[in-house]
Formats: sequence, C-alpha cells, structure tokens
Amino acid sequence: MFDDFFIHALFAGISLAIIVGPLGCLIIWRKMAFFGDTLAHAALLGIALAILIDISSLVGVPLVTLASCIALMIAKRTPSLSSDTILAILAHSTLALGLVLISLTGGRSLDVNGLLFGDILAVDTTDLLVIYAGGGAILAIIIWQWRRLIAATLSPEIAEAEGLSPQRAEWLFMMLIALVVSIAVKLVGVLLITALMIIPAAAARRLVSSPEMMAGLASLLGVIGVIAGLYGSAEFDIPSGPAIILAGGLLLLGLSFVPRRLTANANVRPHTHQDEVGHDAK
Repeated sequence: MFDDFFIHALFAGISLAIIVGPLGCLIIWRKMAFFGDTLAHAALLGIALAILIDISSLVGVPLVTLASCIALMIAKRTPSLSSDTILAILAHSTLALGLVLISLTGGRSLDVNGLLFGDILAVDTTDLLVIYAGGGAILAIIIWQWRRLIAATLSPEIAEAEGLSPQRAEWLFMMLIALVVSIAVKLVGVLLITALMIIPAAAARRLVSSPEMMAGLASLLGVIGVIAGLYGSAEFDIPSGPAIILAGGLLLLGLSFVPRRLTANANVRPHTHQDEVGHDAK
C-alpha cells in the first residue's frame, strides 16, 4: 500500500515526536525556545564541518551542538550580556559560519534545502537505527531524571533536596536538547526543529495541568502532527518537513478554541517563571 521510504519516514517521525514531547514541555516551562533555535543553527555548522573534514555528520553535529552548549554556559557568566543576547549572537554566528563553510564545500554531497527544511522521506534503515538507539537512550534518561528535571525547573532548592544541583540539571537539559537536535536535523531541518518540539507541548498545555500528562499528551499530539503532515505531503505533493510543522500548527490552532481545563488559576497569567512552572507541576 505504501512505499518503503514512506514507512521509514512514518516510523522515524513518530519516534522523534515521542522523544521531543517531554523536552518540549521543559523548554516551555524554562522559557528557552530560543535555545533550541540556537542549537539548530549550530547543527548546520556541524554538518558543514563534517563534510569539510570528511567525517560522519553523526559525529560532527553532536560535537558542534555540545560545544555550543559549553560556549553558552561559559558566556552566561559574563554579567554584561543577557541570556537572550548571548543566544542571538551564538545562533547567528554559527549559522553564518555554517553557510560560509557550505560555500567552501563547492556544494558536494549537500542539499541545502534539505538541510534547512529537512528531508524525512530520505530516511533509510541506518537512520532509523540511529533514531531508535539515540532516541531510546535520550527517552530513558528523561524518564530516569524526570522528577529531578521538574524540581530543578520549579525551584533550585527542591532540586538540591532531590540530590541534583540546579547547574547539573541545566547541563543535562541542554545536552539532551543538543542530542535531539543532532538526531532531528535530517528529518525536519535546522529551521523547523524547535517548532517540532514546542508546538505539541504548547497545544498540550491548554488541556492538562500535571507535567506527566502534559508530556504524554505532547508526544501524542506530535505523533498526530507527523502522521497528518506526511499524509498531507503525499496527497498535495508539498515538502514533508514544513507539512509536519503546518499540521502541528493547525492542530494547535484548533485546540486553542477548546476551553481550558477548569483548574486553579487556569486563566491567570503567572507573574514569574517559578509560578508558571509551579502551576503546570500541580
């Protein structure tokens, strides 16, 4: 009924949606959506470097994204620059350098459109194995450290009581995002990775109040978006990566008309980041 490439794309997209659901929730609670964009831009640099020095992008992309995390943590110690300023500088610097290096490759073995917007239909068996192995490890770590990550997001004091320092929790969170970006870059491209993570989580947030339910629903909505996007891509002959994000956006738009669940302070805008996370974690 369906070609092998479509089945591979479907399995890859569903697997990725399950993985990014919980991470998308953490990104929203921590108000770090721009951080995901920064690492996505750094992924382009990783791909260009991998081609220039003739190594696998499965090595180049994680190295660059993880190095970007380290650079960000070091730069955050500079009191004269705010976090969003540092992220903007890092994001656009790595993107610019990546584009320059791509031009130096002479275009060999490169599909720039695929890099920017993804080519999930080009996923092969090897890519699936990487997604299953890497994604499974990431998901296992998220489940294992979930309560501690929630505690660190809610309150540094709670995190310390749980045996995980706030700084270590932030490191773990950023490393997980870096690894997910490394896996997802081929599927949806560097420009759409963050949307894949935060749109399902934003949609789920309207319907539930506990972090576990929100994470699970975010994964489910992400899966629905992937399936709808791939079918729409095949039906209307449009790019698969943008189609998946568009399907998720339409799903979010549709759910925006659903009344919020009647919970305490559900319609009150939090005044602080901790209050916001505290409301979600109740």
